[in-house]
Amino acid sequence: MDDPPEYHNSTIKGFLSVYGIFDKPVTWFREKIVEPIKGRNKYYYYHRKFNRVPNIDECEEKEHVCFYEANEQYKRDKLVENNIISILSQRKVECQVWYGADAMHKCLQEENDFEQATANWFAKYGDLGAAGSVKDAYMKQKHRLIWERRHGRKLYEVDTI
Repeated sequence: MDDPPEYHNSTIKGFLSVYGIFDKPVTWFREKIVEPIKGRNKYYYYHRKFNRVPNIDECEEKEHVCFYEANEQYKRDKLVENNIISILSQRKVECQVWYGADAMHKCLQEENDFEQATANWFAKYGDLGAAGSVKDAYMKQKHRLIWERRHGRKLYEVDTI
């Protein structure tokens, strides 16, 4: 650490001594107490992190608080997936604009990602409407699983001769 330069002016010496009286304890407190605590509890994300709550199928029969928490988790998940689809759509459009005529070949990955995310979103949230709740989504999933068990996973089977 460099030594501070020597000042010959008594006014500057007086100012620095008063400044040191106030600054040294604050600097010591920050370096010895605050920064080590901050180093242990680093946050790398700037958004609020919610802990996962039980799904609707894990709630007891009359447990309304659990239903409410599961519905709020459902709303957050839907909002996140809507934003993911929006980002993928934007990437696809930017790729198409960037490559122009060659977009059909060079943007296949973006197109496939967008189509898969959209299909997954529709499988979970489609046909529920804006007021759909976690219970509606759970019933839709249950009905889809029953249908797949009865009819097989493929929607359309093509007969090849």
